[in-house]
Formats: sequence, structure tokens, C-alpha cells
Amino acid sequence: MTRRVALFGGSFDPVHHAHVALAEAALAALRLDEVRWVPAGQPWQKTRRLTDAAQREAMLRLALAHEPRFVLDRIELDRAGPSYTLDTVKALQAAQPGAEWFLLIGQDQYAGLHTWLGWQELLGRVGLAVANRPGELPAAHPEVLGFPHRVVPLPLLDVSSSQVRQRVGDGQDITTLVPPGVARYIETHGLYRPATRS
Repeated sequence: MTRRVALFGGSFDPVHHAHVALAEAALAALRLDEVRWVPAGQPWQKTRRLTDAAQREAMLRLALAHEPRFVLDRIELDRAGPSYTLDTVKALQAAQPGAEWFLLIGQDQYAGLHTWLGWQELLGRVGLAVANRPGELPAAHPEVLGFPHRVVPLPLLDVSSSQVRQRVGDGQDITTLVPPGVARYIETHGLYRPATRS
């Protein structure tokens, strides 16, 4: 039987409850055998300096430990240079040629998909699965809308990585935004605090 695998990439700086909720929703909606989490090494579209890759990986491992169908893949962390999703998909498909692959993305990524390197080839290789919050219609470039996609219904969770970083920087509580192990890791390692704070 063909394994169904979704690729879920991102900076995950840090991973938060909405990331986990989307991956769990995808398991059910797409009848997946696995969600392959791929933390980005050097995202080519990010201008902000990312938290050290080892720390982002450590937080991900804490967030994923409860679900055996969640797998962390270091492919982009181990690859030098910018991280392009097309390169990652080609490598993963070569390693698992019999699997059926989906690309799991949020609405922000969907709206900008037409700017990705080789996006037409990418969408020829994977099924597209787009997170959709209740009551919102996904927006995308007209060319992208010509490709079929599946909608993954997403619980209404108002949380983003930038919000988590901001709250930590302001000295506010984040325990409702990230998994418990991630909150402890951020506190223990002093992540996202202003450099001037002693």
C-alpha cells in the first residue's frame, strides 16, 4: 500500500500550537501515514536572522514527541546554501520513490507560492494541501489557482512565531501559545530575550 506523506517545512522559530494543530489536522484530513517536519536551514525569503538551527531542532523534537507519525527531517539543516522546497522534494522523493507526497502549507505561503523557485515543477510532484481557517477563503495568485489543492480545515488558533518571540521579549507568559516542553526550553536557554536584558 502506498505511503502517504506530507512535507511540512518552515523556520519553526519557535514551533507553536498552531503548527502542531495543522499537522494533526492534516493527519486526519489527508489520511496520512506521516508528517515529515523539515526545519529550514537558510530560508531564501527570510531577512530576519534565525535562531540557531540546533535550538530550533531541539524545540521541534520536544513538540513532536507525542505523535509517532510526526518525523523530523534534517535535510535542509544539513544542506549548505539557501533552502528551496523543490530541491528538498526531489531528494525526499528519490529516497522514497513509492510514497505519495503532499506539501502542507499555510495561507500566507499559499498566497506567495508563485514566487517560489520552480513552483510549477513542485506542484507537478506533490499534492498541495492548504490550511484554511473557518470562514476564510484562501487567496493565491491566479496561476497557482489553476492547480488542484486540498483544504485542511484548521482550528481557529491566533498564534504566530513572531507573536511568541514578541511576548518573550516583553516578559509575558507564552504557556498558552507553545507546547510545555518548548516553553521550558525557551526559558531555560534564554531565547528571544532582548540582548540588553541581563
